[in-house]
Amino acid sequence: MLELEGSPELEDPVLLAAFEGWNDAADAASSALDHLVKVWKAQPLGELGSDDYYDYQVNRPSVGADAQGVRRITWPATRVMVARPPDAPRDVILVRGIEPNMRWRQFCAEILDVADSLGAEMAVLLGALLADSPHTRPIPVTASATDPELASALGLEAPTYEGPTGVLGVLQEACHSESLPAVSFWAAVPHYVASSPCPKATLALLRKVEDLLDLTVPLGDLPEDARAWERGVDDLARDDTEVSEYVQSLEQARDAADLPEATGEAIAKEFERYLRRRPDRGGEQGPV
Repeated sequence: MLELEGSPELEDPVLLAAFEGWNDAADAASSALDHLVKVWKAQPLGELGSDDYYDYQVNRPSVGADAQGVRRITWPATRVMVARPPDAPRDVILVRGIEPNMRWRQFCAEILDVADSLGAEMAVLLGALLADSPHTRPIPVTASATDPELASALGLEAPTYEGPTGVLGVLQEACHSESLPAVSFWAAVPHYVASSPCPKATLALLRKVEDLLDLTVPLGDLPEDARAWERGVDDLARDDTEVSEYVQSLEQARDAADLPEATGEAIAKEFERYLRRRPDRGGEQGPV
Protein backbone atom coordinates (compact mmCIF):
# COMPACT_ATOMS: atom_id res chain seq x y z
CA MET A 1 0.00 0.00 0.00
CA LEU A 2 1.32 3.43 -0.95
CA GLU A 3 2.05 5.73 1.98
CA LEU A 4 2.12 9.39 1.00
CA GLU A 5 4.79 11.65 2.48
CA GLY A 6 2.58 14.08 4.35
CA SER A 7 -0.98 15.02 3.48
CA PRO A 8 -0.81 18.14 1.31
CA GLU A 9 -3.87 20.35 1.01
CA LEU A 10 -4.50 20.58 -2.73
CA GLU A 11 -6.75 22.95 -4.64
CA ASP A 12 -9.11 21.38 -7.23
CA PRO A 13 -6.51 18.73 -8.11
CA VAL A 14 -6.43 16.74 -11.34
CA LEU A 15 -4.57 13.43 -11.61
CA LEU A 16 -2.34 13.11 -14.69
CA ALA A 17 -0.82 9.69 -15.46
CA ALA A 18 1.42 8.00 -18.03
CA PHE A 19 3.22 4.64 -18.06
CA GLU A 20 6.11 3.23 -20.04
CA GLY A 21 5.49 0.07 -22.03
CA TRP A 22 2.65 -1.07 -24.27
CA ASN A 23 0.80 2.23 -23.79
CA ASP A 24 3.78 4.39 -24.74
CA ALA A 25 4.86 4.22 -28.39
CA ALA A 26 8.19 6.01 -28.90
CA ASP A 27 8.07 7.00 -25.21
CA ALA A 28 5.84 9.90 -26.24
CA ALA A 29 3.46 9.77 -23.26
CA SER A 30 6.06 9.16 -20.54
CA SER A 31 8.19 11.94 -22.07
CA ALA A 32 5.22 14.30 -21.82
CA LEU A 33 4.84 13.42 -18.13
CA ASP A 34 8.59 13.85 -17.57
CA HIS A 35 8.42 17.28 -19.20
CA LEU A 36 5.61 18.35 -16.88
CA VAL A 37 7.46 17.06 -13.83
CA LYS A 38 10.46 19.17 -14.83
CA VAL A 39 8.81 22.44 -15.86
CA TRP A 40 6.30 22.37 -12.98
CA LYS A 41 9.00 21.39 -10.45
CA ALA A 42 6.88 18.54 -9.13
CA GLN A 43 7.53 17.35 -5.58
CA PRO A 44 7.56 13.59 -4.73
CA LEU A 45 4.83 12.20 -2.48
CA GLY A 46 5.61 8.47 -2.60
CA GLU A 47 5.76 5.41 -4.84
CA LEU A 48 3.90 2.14 -5.28
CA GLY A 49 5.82 -0.86 -3.95
CA SER A 50 7.68 -2.40 -6.85
CA ASP A 51 7.75 -5.94 -5.37
CA ASP A 52 3.97 -6.16 -5.74
CA TYR A 53 3.77 -5.33 -9.43
CA TYR A 54 7.01 -5.93 -11.33
CA ASP A 55 8.82 -9.00 -12.60
CA TYR A 56 12.46 -8.03 -12.23
CA GLN A 57 13.51 -10.38 -15.02
CA VAL A 58 11.34 -8.31 -17.36
CA ASN A 59 11.85 -4.85 -15.84
CA ARG A 60 15.28 -5.14 -14.31
CA PRO A 61 16.59 -2.73 -11.67
CA SER A 62 19.57 -0.61 -12.65
CA VAL A 63 22.72 0.20 -10.71
CA GLY A 64 24.68 3.42 -10.84
CA ALA A 65 26.16 6.29 -8.85
CA ASP A 66 24.02 9.07 -7.41
CA ALA A 67 24.94 12.78 -7.30
CA GLN A 68 27.25 12.15 -4.35
CA GLY A 69 29.02 9.28 -6.11
CA VAL A 70 27.40 6.59 -3.99
CA ARG A 71 26.43 3.49 -5.95
CA ARG A 72 22.76 2.63 -5.59
CA ILE A 73 20.20 0.32 -7.15
CA THR A 74 17.15 1.95 -8.70
CA TRP A 75 14.09 -0.30 -8.76
CA PRO A 76 11.28 -0.07 -11.31
CA ALA A 77 8.46 1.84 -9.68
CA THR A 78 5.45 4.07 -10.16
CA ARG A 79 5.97 7.43 -8.51
CA VAL A 80 3.40 9.95 -7.30
CA MET A 81 4.25 13.66 -7.36
CA VAL A 82 2.36 16.91 -6.97
CA ALA A 83 2.80 20.31 -8.62
CA ARG A 84 1.14 23.70 -8.86
CA PRO A 85 1.52 25.00 -12.44
CA PRO A 86 2.40 28.72 -12.54
CA ASP A 87 -0.67 30.97 -12.80
CA ALA A 88 -2.95 27.93 -12.64
CA PRO A 89 -5.97 27.80 -10.32
CA ARG A 90 -5.45 24.14 -9.46
CA ASP A 91 -2.89 21.56 -8.41
CA VAL A 92 -1.87 18.53 -10.46
CA ILE A 93 -1.11 15.04 -9.15
CA LEU A 94 1.43 13.40 -11.45
CA VAL A 95 1.64 9.59 -11.64
CA ARG A 96 4.59 8.35 -13.69
CA GLY A 97 5.71 4.75 -13.90
CA ILE A 98 6.09 1.54 -15.85
CA GLU A 99 3.19 -0.65 -16.89
CA PRO A 100 3.12 -3.37 -14.20
CA ASN A 101 3.72 -7.03 -15.01
CA MET A 102 1.09 -8.34 -12.60
CA ARG A 103 -1.85 -7.47 -10.30
CA TRP A 104 -3.25 -4.75 -12.55
CA ARG A 105 -6.53 -4.46 -10.65
CA GLN A 106 -4.74 -4.00 -7.34
CA PHE A 107 -2.36 -1.52 -9.00
CA CYS A 108 -5.24 0.57 -10.34
CA ALA A 109 -7.04 0.36 -6.99
CA GLU A 110 -3.96 1.85 -5.30
CA ILE A 111 -3.86 4.72 -7.77
CA LEU A 112 -7.54 5.40 -7.18
CA ASP A 113 -6.91 5.37 -3.43
CA VAL A 114 -4.29 8.05 -4.00
CA ALA A 115 -6.71 10.05 -6.15
CA ASP A 116 -9.39 9.80 -3.47
CA SER A 117 -7.09 10.68 -0.55
CA LEU A 118 -5.80 13.75 -2.39
CA GLY A 119 -9.24 14.84 -3.58
CA ALA A 120 -8.69 14.43 -7.32
CA GLU A 121 -11.67 15.69 -9.33
CA MET A 122 -10.66 14.16 -12.65
CA ALA A 123 -8.06 11.81 -14.15
CA VAL A 124 -6.21 12.55 -17.39
CA LEU A 125 -4.45 9.53 -18.91
CA LEU A 126 -1.75 9.93 -21.57
CA GLY A 127 -0.87 7.21 -24.06
CA ALA A 128 0.69 6.73 -27.49
CA LEU A 129 0.25 4.06 -30.15
CA LEU A 130 1.72 3.23 -33.54
CA ALA A 131 -0.50 4.20 -36.47
CA ASP A 132 -0.62 4.91 -40.20
CA SER A 133 0.13 8.57 -39.63
CA PRO A 134 2.44 10.66 -41.85
CA HIS A 135 5.23 12.40 -39.98
CA THR A 136 4.78 15.52 -42.12
CA ARG A 137 1.33 16.30 -40.73
CA PRO A 138 0.19 17.18 -37.20
CA ILE A 139 0.22 14.15 -34.92
CA PRO A 140 -3.40 13.00 -34.42
CA VAL A 141 -4.49 12.69 -30.80
CA THR A 142 -7.59 10.63 -30.03
CA ALA A 143 -9.55 11.67 -26.96
CA SER A 144 -12.28 9.82 -25.09
CA ALA A 145 -14.13 10.02 -21.77
CA THR A 146 -16.10 7.31 -20.00
CA ASP A 147 -18.29 9.75 -18.04
CA PRO A 148 -21.26 10.79 -20.24
CA GLU A 149 -21.55 14.28 -18.72
CA LEU A 150 -17.83 14.96 -19.07
CA ALA A 151 -17.81 13.61 -22.62
CA SER A 152 -20.72 15.86 -23.54
CA ALA A 153 -19.15 18.92 -21.90
CA LEU A 154 -15.84 18.40 -23.70
CA GLY A 155 -17.31 17.27 -27.00
CA LEU A 156 -15.72 13.83 -26.68
CA GLU A 157 -16.95 10.32 -27.35
CA ALA A 158 -17.08 7.26 -25.13
CA PRO A 159 -14.26 4.77 -25.84
CA THR A 160 -15.10 2.50 -28.78
CA TYR A 161 -11.89 0.45 -29.06
CA GLU A 162 -12.29 -3.31 -28.78
CA GLY A 163 -9.31 -5.64 -28.39
CA PRO A 164 -6.24 -6.14 -26.19
CA THR A 165 -5.69 -3.30 -23.76
CA GLY A 166 -2.98 -1.98 -21.51
CA VAL A 167 -2.97 -0.62 -18.00
CA LEU A 168 -4.34 2.73 -19.22
CA GLY A 169 -7.49 1.02 -20.46
CA VAL A 170 -7.85 -0.84 -17.16
CA LEU A 171 -7.26 2.36 -15.18
CA GLN A 172 -9.82 4.31 -17.19
CA GLU A 173 -12.41 1.62 -16.59
CA ALA A 174 -11.53 1.59 -12.88
CA CYS A 175 -12.03 5.36 -12.76
CA HIS A 176 -15.45 4.91 -14.33
CA SER A 177 -16.37 2.22 -11.79
CA GLU A 178 -15.41 4.55 -8.94
CA SER A 179 -17.24 7.55 -10.48
CA LEU A 180 -14.03 9.49 -11.07
CA PRO A 181 -14.34 11.33 -14.42
CA ALA A 182 -11.48 10.31 -16.70
CA VAL A 183 -10.21 11.56 -20.05
CA SER A 184 -7.65 9.67 -22.13
CA PHE A 185 -5.45 11.14 -24.87
CA TRP A 186 -3.67 8.83 -27.32
CA ALA A 187 -1.08 10.21 -29.75
CA ALA A 188 -0.72 8.37 -33.07
CA VAL A 189 3.02 7.89 -33.69
CA PRO A 190 4.02 7.13 -37.32
CA HIS A 191 4.76 3.42 -37.27
CA TYR A 192 7.61 3.64 -39.77
CA VAL A 193 9.62 5.82 -37.33
CA ALA A 194 8.69 4.06 -34.10
CA SER A 195 12.04 4.48 -32.35
CA SER A 196 12.29 6.80 -29.37
CA PRO A 197 12.01 9.66 -28.90
CA CYS A 198 9.21 11.27 -30.90
CA PRO A 199 9.11 14.87 -29.65
CA LYS A 200 6.38 15.77 -32.14
CA ALA A 201 4.00 13.28 -30.50
CA THR A 202 5.03 14.44 -27.02
CA LEU A 203 4.29 18.02 -28.06
CA ALA A 204 0.86 17.01 -29.39
CA LEU A 205 -0.06 15.44 -26.04
CA LEU A 206 1.11 18.48 -24.09
CA ARG A 207 -1.05 20.75 -26.23
CA LYS A 208 -4.06 18.59 -25.39
CA VAL A 209 -3.24 18.94 -21.70
CA GLU A 210 -3.02 22.71 -22.16
CA ASP A 211 -6.40 22.88 -23.85
CA LEU A 212 -8.14 20.58 -21.37
CA LEU A 213 -6.79 22.26 -18.23
CA ASP A 214 -6.84 25.77 -19.74
CA LEU A 215 -3.23 26.56 -18.87
CA THR A 216 0.08 27.18 -20.62
CA VAL A 217 2.84 24.58 -20.42
CA PRO A 218 6.37 25.97 -20.85
CA LEU A 219 7.69 24.05 -23.84
CA GLY A 220 11.36 25.01 -23.85
CA ASP A 221 13.25 23.35 -26.71
CA LEU A 222 10.49 20.85 -27.47
CA PRO A 223 9.04 22.68 -30.54
CA GLU A 224 12.50 22.92 -32.12
CA ASP A 225 13.20 19.29 -31.23
CA ALA A 226 9.96 18.34 -32.99
CA ARG A 227 10.96 20.28 -36.11
CA ALA A 228 14.42 18.71 -36.08
CA TRP A 229 12.85 15.25 -35.72
CA GLU A 230 10.62 15.90 -38.74
CA ARG A 231 13.54 17.14 -40.82
CA GLY A 232 15.52 14.04 -39.90
CA VAL A 233 12.70 11.74 -41.00
CA ASP A 234 12.40 13.78 -44.22
CA ASP A 235 16.05 13.04 -44.96
CA LEU A 236 15.59 9.33 -44.32
CA ALA A 237 12.51 9.19 -46.55
CA ARG A 238 14.31 10.91 -49.42
CA ASP A 239 16.96 8.20 -49.35
CA ASP A 240 14.38 5.40 -49.69
CA THR A 241 12.00 5.48 -52.64
CA GLU A 242 9.56 2.99 -51.14
CA VAL A 243 9.32 4.92 -47.88
CA SER A 244 8.93 8.21 -49.76
CA GLU A 245 6.08 6.84 -51.85
CA TYR A 246 4.44 5.33 -48.77
CA VAL A 247 4.60 8.67 -46.94
CA GLN A 248 3.01 10.40 -49.93
CA SER A 249 0.12 7.92 -49.88
CA LEU A 250 -0.39 8.55 -46.16
CA GLU A 251 -0.33 12.30 -46.76
CA GLN A 252 -3.00 12.04 -49.44
CA ALA A 253 -5.24 9.92 -47.24
CA ARG A 254 -4.73 12.20 -44.25
CA ASP A 255 -5.40 15.39 -46.20
CA ALA A 256 -8.61 13.96 -47.63
CA ALA A 257 -9.80 12.91 -44.17
CA ASP A 258 -8.78 16.17 -42.48
CA LEU A 259 -10.30 18.54 -45.03
CA PRO A 260 -13.35 19.24 -42.83
CA GLU A 261 -11.03 20.05 -39.89
CA ALA A 262 -9.84 23.28 -41.49
CA THR A 263 -12.72 25.02 -39.74
CA GLY A 264 -13.18 28.23 -37.81
CA GLU A 265 -13.15 26.23 -34.57
CA ALA A 266 -9.73 24.72 -35.28
CA ILE A 267 -8.32 28.12 -36.29
CA ALA A 268 -9.79 29.72 -33.18
CA LYS A 269 -8.18 27.12 -30.93
CA GLU A 270 -4.75 27.77 -32.45
CA PHE A 271 -5.27 31.53 -32.04
CA GLU A 272 -6.21 31.08 -28.37
CA ARG A 273 -3.03 29.07 -27.82
CA TYR A 274 -1.01 31.84 -29.47
CA LEU A 275 -2.58 34.46 -27.21
CA ARG A 276 -1.76 32.44 -24.09
CA ARG A 277 1.91 32.38 -25.11
CA ARG A 278 2.27 36.11 -25.84
CA PRO A 279 5.03 37.66 -23.72
CA ASP A 280 2.64 40.30 -22.34
CA ARG A 281 0.44 37.47 -21.05
CA GLY A 282 3.33 35.74 -19.30
CA GLY A 283 3.73 33.11 -22.00
CA GLU A 284 6.67 32.12 -24.14
CA GLN A 285 7.77 34.22 -27.06
CA GLY A 286 8.11 32.71 -30.49
CA PRO A 287 6.26 30.14 -32.61
CA VAL A 288 5.24 26.75 -31.29
